Amino acid sequence: MSSDGTADRPPRPTRDAGWSPGEGRRVMRVVGPALGVVWVVFLLQPWQAAWDGAPGPERVVSLVAVALLAASFAWVVISRAGPFGRATPLPQAAAVLVGQLVLVVLATLAADAYGLVGLVFVGVSAIFLLRDPRALLVAPASIAAILVLPRVVPGWEPIDDLVISVVLATLAVFGFTQLVQRNRQLQAARDEVAVLAVEQERERIARDMHDILGHSLTVISVKAELAARLMDVDADRARTEVLEVQGLARAALADVRGMVAGTRAVTLAGELAGARQAFDAAGIEADVPGALDAVPDHLRELFAWAVREGTTNVLRHAAATRVSVTLSADTLTIDDDGADAADAAGRGSGNGLAGLSERARRAGARVETGRGPLGGYRLRVTATPAAGASR
Repeated sequence: MSSDGTADRPPRPTRDAGWSPGEGRRVMRVVGPALGVVWVVFLLQPWQAAWDGAPGPERVVSLVAVALLAASFAWVVISRAGPFGRATPLPQAAAVLVGQLVLVVLATLAADAYGLVGLVFVGVSAIFLLRDPRALLVAPASIAAILVLPRVVPGWEPIDDLVISVVLATLAVFGFTQLVQRNRQLQAARDEVAVLAVEQERERIARDMHDILGHSLTVISVKAELAARLMDVDADRARTEVLEVQGLARAALADVRGMVAGTRAVTLAGELAGARQAFDAAGIEADVPGALDAVPDHLRELFAWAVREGTTNVLRHAAATRVSVTLSADTLTIDDDGADAADAAGRGSGNGLAGLSERARRAGARVETGRGPLGGYRLRVTATPAAGASR
């Protein structure tokens, strides 16, 4: 316990408790190429063979060629073989590979057939530079050279075991590069999914804020106007309307808090009662059902959102004197006698209707809008038979 009587909090873990993903990437940038450069030790065989050759210009040329081949391979590994390496343009890759082949030929001047060991490094360099199946063509050419040249060049001894090294090195490195590429694509896909998830969550929050505050503020505005008109005519009724405005404001605040906390629930009974109250306050004759028994449970939340959106549209845009709300087991319909067909069509492009359409799509329903039998706007939400059957 601390001195103020509260329980001591456990210490927070420090940043040094483990490696972060960024630290892991930095380590791989160093460790990965370093492990690849280590393989230049196998060039000691042609180096030793050239060193043991007869003194003279050919020996010097072979030793320099082996050293340059090791340096070029190290450059390829460091610059292209890491987990974040990229393919080299074909002209540049071809220039590097041709240069390495020339060094292999020069290495054979004093090292004889052992100079062909450099072909293993040429094949691996091709894979790191090109990073596609075309690089595998270097391996058959190298194998042919290893099998044929020692048998046709006087004084050379066959080194057929080198074929196994070419095959294993080529396949292993090609598999490694493909694995790195797939992991990179997977990481990119994960990043894209994360971005899409954030965007969808933002759209959901914006849609809910629009639906919640748009409806509540519209009803509050209607009731406030009614209270202002009644102030000098019926003070008691005006006071009642003001108190209802206060209640609606508190309810809207609670809805916003509930939405942020993820605990807010929309009920069809509550939305129908709210719609009836809002229409009465606006002086609109409303036919709103009171019984919900015919509506299945899985459609009640969707219909509740539809009632909220339809009520908001009528109060904001319709200038209606009559509204009819009908319910059935799979359909909710809201008709008014306000706006004409052109104005009604304009009401179908708002964010609220887009949000309702998205909710309906997820619930296996569809939203229809247009001119209704009362001469104004019609909003209808209908569940598809397949959606109802799957419940």
